[in-house]
Amino acid sequence: MGRTRMRLTIGSAIGVLAMLGWALPAAAADSTVQADLKPVAGNGVQGSGKAMVQITGNTLTVTMAATGLLPDNPHAAHIHFGAEARHECPNLGDDTDKDGHLTTTEGGPAYGPVVVSLTKTGDTSAKSVLAIDRYDTAPGGDLQYERGSIQVSDEVAAAIAAGKSVVVIHGVDYDHDGAYGGSKKSELDPSLPTEATDPALCGVLTASQMSGMPAGGVQTGGGSTAGVEDPGLLIGGGAAVLFGAALFGGALIGRRKLAGRAS
Repeated sequence: MGRTRMRLTIGSAIGVLAMLGWALPAAAADSTVQADLKPVAGNGVQGSGKAMVQITGNTLTVTMAATGLLPDNPHAAHIHFGAEARHECPNLGDDTDKDGHLTTTEGGPAYGPVVVSLTKTGDTSAKSVLAIDRYDTAPGGDLQYERGSIQVSDEVAAAIAAGKSVVVIHGVDYDHDGAYGGSKKSELDPSLPTEATDPALCGVLTASQMSGMPAGGVQTGGGSTAGVEDPGLLIGGGAAVLFGAALFGGALIGRRKLAGRAS
C-alpha cells in the first residue's frame, strides 16, 4: 500500500507538471517590452517618459506616460520599425541640413517608418500618422495613454518583441511661445509647422521584466510586480515546490507504513 500510494502521489505531481508544461509554451509566446523615453538630441525638450507594450500574438496593448511636453497641444506618437533602420533613437549626426534640430525624416535612418499610430480612437495603422485630432494633447504637459486590441502583422509583432522598434512622441516648441508655429514647415505636411511633427521624446522598446506601468506614471517606483522579476520563473518555482512536496509526502507515507509493519 505504501509503494502504491507513493506512486499515485508522484503520478499526480507529474500530471500537474505536465499541465504546466502545456501551459508554459503559450505564455512564452507572449512578451512585454518597455522603453525609457528621453529627449531627442537638439530639439530642446526637457521631458521624459516610459512606454510599455504587451504583445499577445498579433495584438498589442500599449501603455505610455510622459511629462515635460508642450502643454495642451496634440502630440502624435508612434511605434517605428524598419528592417534597414538602426533600431535606435537619432543623434545629431542624423541632422542632414545642419540646423541643430532633428526632423522626423532626418530621424528615419535611426528608427524607420511608422508601423503603429498611437491614436486614442479609430485607426492605429500608419495611415493615421498625422491624424492630429486623435492624439493625446498632453494637458499641463503630461501625457497619459493606454490602448489595447491594436492589431499588427507577424513581422511587426516579431520586431517589437525582438527589441527592434522605437517609440517616438512628436511635437516641440523651439521658440517657447506655447504653441506650434514658426516659418519652417513640416516635411510630412506643409500645412503644419515643423514644430508640430518634429520628434520630442524617443525610446527603444526592449525586453521588460515588468507586467505593468510603474505606479505614479513615469516614476520608477514599485508596481504591481514588485519583487517578482519573471512570472515564468515564479510558475516554474511553484511547480518545483509542488513536485518536491508531492515526493516528500509520498516518502513520508511510505516511511510511516514501513514503521507500522516493523512495530
